[in-house]
Amino acid sequence: MAKDIRVVVIKLADRLHNMRTLGVFRREKQERIARETLELYAPLAHRLGIYNIKWELEDLCFHYLHPEEYYDLVRQMKQKREAREEIVNETMKVLRRHIEEAGISATITGRPKHFYSIYKKMQKDHRDLSQIYDLYAVRVIVDTIPQCYAVLGIAHTLWKPLPNRFKDYISVPKPNMYQSLHTTVIGTRGQPVEIQIRTWEMHHISEYGVAAHWRYKEGNHGGSKDFDSKITWLRRLLEWQDTSNPKELMNALKLDVFADEVFVFTPKGDVVNLPQGSIPVDFAYRIHTEVGNRCVGAKINNKIVPLDTKLKNGDIVSIITSKAGKPSYDWISMVGSTESRAKIRNWFKKENREENISRASEMLSQEAVRMGYDWKEISAKSRLDKVARSMNVVSREDLLAAIGYGGITVKGVMVKLADLYHRETETAKPVSSKTAQTLEKLKMSQPDKKVKNNGILVKGEAGLMVHLAKCCSPVPGDAIIGYITKGRGVSVHRADCPNAEQLSDPDRRIEVEWETGDVSAFPVSMEITAYDRTGLMADILSILAGMKLSVSAAHVQVKDSGMAVIVLEIRIKDLPQLEFIMTKIRRVKGIHSVRRI
Repeated sequence: MAKDIRVVVIKLADRLHNMRTLGVFRREKQERIARETLELYAPLAHRLGIYNIKWELEDLCFHYLHPEEYYDLVRQMKQKREAREEIVNETMKVLRRHIEEAGISATITGRPKHFYSIYKKMQKDHRDLSQIYDLYAVRVIVDTIPQCYAVLGIAHTLWKPLPNRFKDYISVPKPNMYQSLHTTVIGTRGQPVEIQIRTWEMHHISEYGVAAHWRYKEGNHGGSKDFDSKITWLRRLLEWQDTSNPKELMNALKLDVFADEVFVFTPKGDVVNLPQGSIPVDFAYRIHTEVGNRCVGAKINNKIVPLDTKLKNGDIVSIITSKAGKPSYDWISMVGSTESRAKIRNWFKKENREENISRASEMLSQEAVRMGYDWKEISAKSRLDKVARSMNVVSREDLLAAIGYGGITVKGVMVKLADLYHRETETAKPVSSKTAQTLEKLKMSQPDKKVKNNGILVKGEAGLMVHLAKCCSPVPGDAIIGYITKGRGVSVHRADCPNAEQLSDPDRRIEVEWETGDVSAFPVSMEITAYDRTGLMADILSILAGMKLSVSAAHVQVKDSGMAVIVLEIRIKDLPQLEFIMTKIRRVKGIHSVRRI
């Protein structure tokens, strides 16, 4: 797939066909496919600049994921269409007359905004449709770039432009090759109207994105000379993920596709676009892999700064290199782009295999102790080989090397290793006689109680009341341990819970595991620290509302320093969903940290 990006375009077209024919499937399947499409395929179409596909995918997803809101919005738009169209037509008539008087040949059209983009604006700004005025946009297409700016001057002469609503994507194009001038003016009748100005070539690219490149190329028009450089973000990502499993590739794509961007400059004035949250190390690797590998320092705006300094729009960045320089393992968690992370891991993968294996053994040993296991007992070579094969790795040495350079997580391996250990030793190590006696007493003490297992299976036992410990709130995916309480059944803790370590009576410990296929919702708390601003909580809650998650409790404290500390309790289905939520919240403007508590 990395050798020909057209494969990605074909996949997008295939997904569009699937969405158009989604009505024949059950409701559950419709929602699952629509959610996947909205999270991955629509943003991917956006990054490739194929807006025709992006808009249709988003509106179809909106229809299946929020049918009530969708039809309500369609109904309201129909009611207001006539009045809105009158305003747009008047604006187009005035603008067309003045453009013709200036001797410029132009095509002027009016188009309604797409349903999903209107819905997102209503959700984000907490407004209803009557409070959103730029539901239609006027599009002006001319022949040359100078004519674009001339039309902009005409529009700003006729009407007052709204502050902070002018975007020059011609001078600084979007990474997906999109170019246009955007401005919003107070038009006729005092209503805001958005005006987009572009050339015909820009228009074709805005409609078809990367596909426009092949259209021009196959028509012998030459196409865009720097087309390949403009989509290298995708080509590089696909190449680096060639050896990864499909789930890791999808996660990496999601991270890169969703990332907001920051634009910085080289000392020579070249523009470099990077994901929001990038640091000088990301800039170094974007310039060249060897520049990143030999990076020892950086300057921002001619001042030496730490390598973990976050880059801001307009920064001028220069990199200090040394022949003796080499990547630091800490960079993997510091950098902001998938590209940099992959290059750093690749360096460690090639250069330090023995060191990686040694580091991984130490990391696994520490994690085993933290989870309450004896590393020597749990880490049999045959068991490690099985875990390696289950993760599509050739051998245990390759598995350890991958852990060492950051390609595979320690926790992921330990969860699989612990699960395999318990399954292999289950028949060899029955519960002790004292534990069995304690279980019998527990059953006798609750004969008439309605049993609730909270998605937990207790080894070799049925009919036991089980509750999740509130001190650590375990969710499916966490390594867990059970403890037989006096009168409250089995209490289930996360393996790394500090309170669990204080439960010293070994005869009251019992093996537990998550019940597969359970669809329960589990409470979990997270702490968010952020720079306080208007709309902060609304932005966070809109993410949770978009995923149909309820907030059980919320507490906000704003410190004198201006930092807000927000504690939320929500109900989720498993650990991957929690990690996805936390990743999305981290991208909210002003967020400093998000952690589970």
